[in-house]
Amino acid sequence: MKQYLKLDEWSIIEEGFDPHNHEISESVFSIGNGFMGQRANFEEQYSGSSLQGSYMAGVYYPDKTRVGWWKNGYPEYFAKVLNSTNWIGIDVDVNGTSLDLAKCTVKDFVRVLNMKEGYLSRSFTAVMEDGKELKIESVRFVSIVRHEIGSIRYSVTPLNFSGELTFTPYLDGDVKNKDSNYDEKFWLEVFKEAGQGTGALTIKTKKLDFHVTSAMFYEILKNGEKLNLDAEIIEREKFVGNRVSVQANEGEEVSLYKYVANVTSRNHGLGQLVEAAREVLNTAVQAGFNALLSEQATAWCDKWKESDIVIEGDVAAQQAIRFNIFQLNQTYSGEDDRLNIGPKGFTGEKYGGSTYWDTEAYCLPFYLSTADSSISRNLLIYRYKHLEKAKENAKKLGFTKGALYPMVTMNGEECHNEWEITFEEIHRNGAIAYAIYNYVNYTGDFAYLGQYGLEVLAEISRFWEQRVNYVPAKDQYVMLGVTGPNEYENNVNNNWYTNRIACWTMEYTLDVLNYLEQNEPERYTELVGKLNLQEEETTKWQDIINKMYYPVDTERDIFLQQDGFLDKELVQVKDLDPKHLPLNQNWSWDRILRSVYIKQADVLQGLFFLGDRYDLDTKKRNFDFYEPFTVHESSLSPCVHSILACELGYQEKAYEMYLRTSRLDLDNYNNDTEDGCHTTSMAGTWMSVVHGFGGLRVKDGVLHLNPFVPGHWTSFSFKVMFRGSRLKVNVTDKEIIVLNETDIPAAISLNGKEHTISGMGDVKVAR
Repeated sequence: MKQYLKLDEWSIIEEGFDPHNHEISESVFSIGNGFMGQRANFEEQYSGSSLQGSYMAGVYYPDKTRVGWWKNGYPEYFAKVLNSTNWIGIDVDVNGTSLDLAKCTVKDFVRVLNMKEGYLSRSFTAVMEDGKELKIESVRFVSIVRHEIGSIRYSVTPLNFSGELTFTPYLDGDVKNKDSNYDEKFWLEVFKEAGQGTGALTIKTKKLDFHVTSAMFYEILKNGEKLNLDAEIIEREKFVGNRVSVQANEGEEVSLYKYVANVTSRNHGLGQLVEAAREVLNTAVQAGFNALLSEQATAWCDKWKESDIVIEGDVAAQQAIRFNIFQLNQTYSGEDDRLNIGPKGFTGEKYGGSTYWDTEAYCLPFYLSTADSSISRNLLIYRYKHLEKAKENAKKLGFTKGALYPMVTMNGEECHNEWEITFEEIHRNGAIAYAIYNYVNYTGDFAYLGQYGLEVLAEISRFWEQRVNYVPAKDQYVMLGVTGPNEYENNVNNNWYTNRIACWTMEYTLDVLNYLEQNEPERYTELVGKLNLQEEETTKWQDIINKMYYPVDTERDIFLQQDGFLDKELVQVKDLDPKHLPLNQNWSWDRILRSVYIKQADVLQGLFFLGDRYDLDTKKRNFDFYEPFTVHESSLSPCVHSILACELGYQEKAYEMYLRTSRLDLDNYNNDTEDGCHTTSMAGTWMSVVHGFGGLRVKDGVLHLNPFVPGHWTSFSFKVMFRGSRLKVNVTDKEIIVLNETDIPAAISLNGKEHTISGMGDVKVAR
C-alpha cells in the first residue's frame, strides 16, 4: 500500500510532488461529469511518466484483436474508449525556458480534489535551473451543469524576478491510447481553425466515424485586469493553439482563463458540430469562470443531499466513502440510456472503458437508492436494447437459441478476447437476470417485466437450457468448462455459483411468466407469441431446476466452489509469505490456477445475491471456509465479504473488508491504481455501508434495516430513495432514527419491527 494522501473528510490532498506517485494521482484526482472525463494530467508540459487521458463517453474504437493463437469465436476487435483531444493544455515558458516539473525543483506542491464542490486545484513553487522562482496555482473542473464544458484558471506569479511569461493554450488531437494493440493512432483530422484567443478542432475516428469537436476561448488577466495581447497563431496536424507573451514584474499575478466546449457526433449532426461547440462555448464564456464554478458547487450540493454518507469518528472511512460516491456520480448520470459504466470510469484506459457484469452486480444498487428510479431503469434498458446482439453472440458460439450477453461490450457485441473469460465466464448472464429482479423488487415497477424484462429472462433461460449437459447415469444436469467469478480457476466443471445462478434465472423466469399470465394476460399472450415460447421449453427449465447437480462437501457441510476444489493444497493466505502477494504480480498463471487461492468471492457471491434462500448457519460455514483462502485481488471481492461479515456478526472482519474496498485506490492496495480507479467496485463500497452496516434488504415490498455501528465509528448516517420516499437513516450506539425527507409515506422494518413513517415524519428505535 502507498499511503501518501492526507486524510480529510471532504477532500483528497497530496502534499509534496513525488514523480513515482504521479500516475497514481492522475487516476485518483480525475474529474468527470458522466459525459466526459479527464485524468489529472498537468496543464503545463511534463516530460516525466504520465498517462494522458481525456475521454468522451460513448466514443470508442474497435481495436483489432491481438492474440498469439486465434480460436474460432474470438471477437475481431477489442473496443476501447479513446483518449481524445487534450483540451487542458497550457504550455508555459519563463524567459524562453519551458516550465516542466520533471526538470525543475518543485516546492510546496499541493494538489486537492474538492469533492464537496467538484473541482481540482493545484499549487506549487517552481525553481527553474537558473534560480528563478514562480508560484503556480490552477483550478479546473468539468461542469455537471453544462455537460460539454470544461474550464481552467491557471495563474503564474514571479517570486524573485521580473521577466517574460509565455503561455500557449492549445487543443491537441494528435493523441494515442497507451493500450493500443498495434501502437496505432485512432484519429484523423477533419477541421481546424485558430484566431486571436480562440481555436477549434474536429477529429474523427478511423473506424465507426465518431467525430469530436473541441472549441476553446481564453483570456489573460494581470493583477485582475484583462490584457489585450496579440497572439501568435499555431496550427499543425490535429493541433491548434495561440502563443502569447506577458511582461510580469516580481509579485504580479498573471492568470489565464481557458474555456473549452467538447461536443460529439453522438449528440449533434456532423454538419453542426463546430457551430454547436461555439454556441456552447459562448454561453459559458458569457457566464464567466466564477459563475461556472459557483453553479458547479450548487449542483454538487444537490447531489450530496441525495447520496452522502456521514461517518463520525473515523476520518479515513469518511474520506473513503465520499471519494467512492464522488467518482460514481462523476461517471454515470443516467440521462443517456446509450451509456453504461466502465470498470475504470473516466479515470484510465484499462478494460477499455467497456461495460462488464459489474454494472448489474455492483452498480445498480447504488443508483436504485440514490437517484430517481428512471436512472436504474435506463441501466436495464441498455441491456434490453442489446438483446438481439446477445442472441447473435450465442449463435457465434454454436448455440441455436437463447442469448449470451457479452463479458465486455460497447454495442452489445462481445469484444473480449481472453478465452477463459469470453467463452467460459458465462455467469454474467445470471447477473443481468438478477438485476431485473433486483430492480423490480426494490422499485415495485412490475410493469417493467411485461415491457422489457421477460424477453431478456426467457432468452437467457434458453441459453442455460442448452449450456447444461444431462447425465443419464446420475439423472442430473451438469455444467462443464466454465469460469466462475473467481478468475483464478479456469475451465472448471460445475462451478457452484454458475450452476446456482443459472437455475435461479430459470426459476425467476417461470415466476415472471406466471405473474404476467395472472396479472397481464393480454401482454402474456402477446409475449409468448413474440418469443414463440413452447411448453416443452418451460418444462425443460423446471426439469433442470429439479435435477441440477451442485458440488458439496458433506464432511464440512459446505458448497464446493467446483468439482475437485478440495484436491488442492489447502494453505491459507495468512500462512503465505507476504512477498508472494499480490499473486498476480509474483506468480505464474499456471501456479495460480493450481493453487487454492481465490481472486474474488465465488460461492459467497451466490450467498449474497440469494441471501433469502439460505440460513445464517449455511452462510457462516461457507464464509468461514472460503474467506481464509481469498486474496481479494479483484476489486469486486472485499465488499461482498464485508456485507456477509456484517450479517454474520463478524464486525472486525466487516470493518477490515470495508476499509480495503473503500480505500482500494486511495491507498493503492493492489498496486495498480495508476491504470485508473476501480470505479465499479466503488459501488460495492457503498453497498458495504448501506447493505452491510445498515443491513438494508427489501422483502415483500418493505424496506428492512438492521443496522449496527462498527466499533471504530461513533455513528453513521446514509440516505436511500425507496419507492418515492427519501429516507435518512441515522445510527448511533444508542438509537436508530429514520427521517422521511419527502411527503410520501414509507413502510419500513427496523430490527424486525414494522413501522410506517408519514410524510416528513420520523421513527426512533432504541438500540
